[in-house]
Amino acid sequence: MNEQQQEAILTLSLMAAFADGGKNESERAEIRRIADALAGEGSLNIAALYQDVLLKRVSMAAAAAALTTPETRQLAFEMAVCVCDADGVQSAAEKAFLDDLRAALALDEQQASAYSEQAEAIAALPVATGSPAPTTAGTTASVPAPGPAAAGLASTMSDAEIDQAILNASILNGALELLPESLSTMAIIPLQIKLVYRIGKSYGFELDRGHIKDFLATLGVGLTSQYLEQAGRKLLGGLLGKVGGGFLRGLGKQAVSSGMSFASTYALGHVARRYYAGGRSFSSEMLRSSFDSMLGEAKSLHRRYLPEIQARARTLDSAKIIDMVRQG
Repeated sequence: MNEQQQEAILTLSLMAAFADGGKNESERAEIRRIADALAGEGSLNIAALYQDVLLKRVSMAAAAAALTTPETRQLAFEMAVCVCDADGVQSAAEKAFLDDLRAALALDEQQASAYSEQAEAIAALPVATGSPAPTTAGTTASVPAPGPAAAGLASTMSDAEIDQAILNASILNGALELLPESLSTMAIIPLQIKLVYRIGKSYGFELDRGHIKDFLATLGVGLTSQYLEQAGRKLLGGLLGKVGGGFLRGLGKQAVSSGMSFASTYALGHVARRYYAGGRSFSSEMLRSSFDSMLGEAKSLHRRYLPEIQARARTLDSAKIIDMVRQG
């Protein structure tokens, strides 16, 4: 894939990020930060792409025209779908954007719809394993408002069990980061949400998806921006969309995103543990500071656990991503 094609795919992904028109300033700032970070991964001026998309100086048709092979057109559509689904099921505006993009890329409608349905299925899975599916698009079944059922009491899991649950989730998400399929990258976010749910519940808090998304946002973990960073690094590293040799090449080096999925999951789990064990008494500033500190520690642990991450990646069946996320 040449740089022009990479640029076109990233342009369409950024368009997808703003397709619903609902991004607030903090979300825009986080996406801008990701664009700046990705600019250091290669020779593309991704920060300029961000400005072009934000100021509408580039068109969907022009970006689509730069993708001349079926593989690059399909990959561009897949990334756009996952961007739209990263923070929940697609809005009406996002569905309209994806319909227009499918037409601009001249993709088979049935094939495109099948992929979109897979992504929607992941985005719509409930946070609690075994819970009923969402009742309607964009909403979940009734869940008690976030609050302590037994705040201040000991966790229903032992310290060792919580530590192991966090480490297992971190290794799994690090392994998903090495897989070349776009749905594998998207699966990282709902698995992080499920981890926070499990930790909160262990300390007596019944959480819904909205509360967990707010918690992640307080830490600076944007859902859309996180997918953009993970998938963007894979794309620029030549792994995303590859099969066979591309997958093995990814396993033969450190994770494409420098272990960010492992590190962010590890830090998220441990900060959630402190937060709910303390009865949700941390301020926003304390939460963000704790997360940043723990993220640095988690990055240093990545090399230690890289062999386990690579071994886990070899066991994953990309055809069963939805089942894996459902089981949490």
